[in-house]
This record gives sequence, C-alpha cells and structure tokens, in this order.
Amino acid sequence: MSTVVDNFLKYVRLDTQSEDGRASTPSTAKQFDLAKLLVEQLEEMGAEEITLDKEYCYVYASIPASRGLESAPVLGFIAHMDTSPAVTGAGVKPRIVETYDGGDIVLNGEKNVVMRTNDFPELSYYIGKSLIVTDGTTLLGADDKAGIAEIMAMAQYLLTHPEIAHGKLRIGFTPDEEVGAGADYFDVDLFGADYAYTVDGGRLGELEYENFNAAGAKVTAYGRSVHPGDAKNKMINALLILQEFQAMLPAFQNPMYTEKYEGFYHLDSLTGNVEEAVSEYIIRDHDKEKFEQKKENFLRIGCFLNEKYREGTVVIDLKDSYYNMKEIIEKNMHLVDNAKAAMEEIGVTPIVIPIRGGTDGARLSFMGLPCPNICTGGHNFHGKYEYICVESMEKIVELLIRISQKYGLAQEDC
Repeated sequence: MSTVVDNFLKYVRLDTQSEDGRASTPSTAKQFDLAKLLVEQLEEMGAEEITLDKEYCYVYASIPASRGLESAPVLGFIAHMDTSPAVTGAGVKPRIVETYDGGDIVLNGEKNVVMRTNDFPELSYYIGKSLIVTDGTTLLGADDKAGIAEIMAMAQYLLTHPEIAHGKLRIGFTPDEEVGAGADYFDVDLFGADYAYTVDGGRLGELEYENFNAAGAKVTAYGRSVHPGDAKNKMINALLILQEFQAMLPAFQNPMYTEKYEGFYHLDSLTGNVEEAVSEYIIRDHDKEKFEQKKENFLRIGCFLNEKYREGTVVIDLKDSYYNMKEIIEKNMHLVDNAKAAMEEIGVTPIVIPIRGGTDGARLSFMGLPCPNICTGGHNFHGKYEYICVESMEKIVELLIRISQKYGLAQEDC
C-alpha cells in the first residue's frame, strides 16, 4: 500500500466532523485528534518549524529549501481537517474496490445502498483502477483528508529524497472549513508563504481559481397565532409568510437548476410555527455585480412583505461570507500556469473550471496569500456515495512534487 493511501485510511477513521452554528473555533474538539496525529507524523518525518495552535487547532510546518534555493519563493500547501456536517463522519469504514469492473458498486447489501452507474456515470473513468468507497452509512472524508494525505506524502517524499530541488515549502492544515470558518484564525504572517495552493478539489486534473461570491441570510417571520376556528382576519401565519418569501425568489435561480457560472438562492432550512418561523439561505454568484443584485432583490422582497403585512413582520440578517478569488489570482497567474504545466508534464490533462462553492483559499487570497485550488481525486463529497481513486491520489502526490520543483526555480514573474 502506498504512503498516501495508508495515511488516508488512518485519517478517515478519525471523526473530525465540524458543527455549524458554534461560536468556538474549532467548532468540535475532536478535530484536535487529527491535528495531534499530523504533528506526530511531521515530527517523525523530520519536518521543521512544526506548530500546533492549541487554541484554534491549526497545524503549520516547513520543508526546508534545497541548498542554494533558500531565496526561491516560499510555496504553501493547505488542506482542511474537518468533514462536512451534512452526513456523519463517525465510524467510517473505508473499503478498497480493486480493479473496478465498471458495474454498480454495492456499498451496503443489508441496507440496499448501491452506487449505480446510471446515477454516477463518471464511474466509467475508473474502470480497471482501484476505488476507496464507504460502507454506505457515513461519508468517506476525502474532503479533505485526501488533500491532507497527499500533502503529507509529498512532504515525506521530499524529505527522504534531497536530490529533488525545491524552495522552502510551508504546510498548513485548518479546522472548520466546512462551516465557513477555516481561515478565521489562520496566521498568514506565521505561515510566511509567498503563494499557496489549497488541495481541496475533485477529479484528477481539476484546477480552480474562480469561486462563488457568497452570502448567508437568516429570514425570520413574525406571525400572530389565533385559534384556527376564530382566525379570520386575525391570524398571520409566519410559516406561510416564509413560503411566500420563497415563492417570490426567481424559480430557476435554484441549485437544482444551475451549473457552471450560474448563481442561485438556496433555502437550506425552514423551522418554526405560526407565531415565529425562520428560514436560512445561502446566496451565490461568480459575478460580483449579479451577486450584489441578488442580495438587493432578497432585501426588496423583505420590504415588500413588511409593507403588505406590517413593519417588522420579516427581519433579514444578511452577511457576506467570502468573495471570488479570481480578482486576486489574475494578478498572480503564474500559479495557474505552473500548475497546468506541471499536470501536462506528468500526463494529466488540466481541467480549469470555476468552483461552485468556496475554499479556505478564497478567503486567504483576500488576506494576502494568493491561493488557487487543485484536485484531490475525489467524487461525491459530503455523502455516503463519496469515493476516491487510488491512482489519482498517487498522481496528485507526483503533481505536488512537480509544482514544488517549479517554484524552486527563480522566476521573474513571481
């Protein structure tokens, strides 16, 4: 078993699920379990400048520059330790499907959980290769423990092969990326990199330097509860007001109808009763102008409903989450060009696509650390049908090494 796979299987067995709505960082203490394991492994392999932030659960480390390349740009690689709250990450039981035959994969016969090729046609990419899958009861955790495993395998390889020339490398592992807080306490100055990549993407070859502009919104409706037998002209149903709010949003600007550069409004939760009800939304668009228009439209609907019913019936709390890193990366396009060239040199076709989401790198880019995103090799993140290709993981380790070599060279455009 390769180093990257061996480490990955260790990492996914640790439950590091983050929790939304918690004021603390990390949102769950169990993320420290992985952080401490990573520190131990970094110490064993001989990494330097190893730091565990005991308050906020960040891990930093260095791979020293090859002799004579101390003045080369300092390059960082970053991945996150938490897994999504969407599906449990406790008791993960990964299984390797050797030499995949192209058919449906039974994840759990007892519960009749089957990953069908009709539902996931991209499985055809991996005929003859090995896939790591779940047992159909949990997510896998490739998002982003695959990225961690690939970075760690790269670090170990470089530390044991000093003949490979590279500049100083910085490694960073973050908590709480899945709940939007991964960069909250990331110490950019301590990290000390000139540029970085997050290793947090999907299929082998994916390279992303555009992401959504993002906002979150909480809509609270206040109604008036009256016995339904005597409710005429008296009752105001908060749940129905929120339904009315949703109905006034553009019907096809919904995640289930959008792709590529198309933005959306996503109703993420709806709770409450006649007297008071709350809906939570995320608002997304790659285009900054369209993003601002979406937010304005959202607020206009609230104003309309307050005019229709009474002032204070609808209260909206809307906050920006992160912005499209494209405007930062376009000033540092060598990051994209070098990653593309490295892929081509190792026989991987670059797939440059926009992220329909966000990464720590989006926020870090605006914090002074330009940081596009590269692939991990995984698919179907955040669910029981998540899987990753072993050969893709091994190829990504090779990719990280090749990128490191490129930044070991003096570059006028860096």
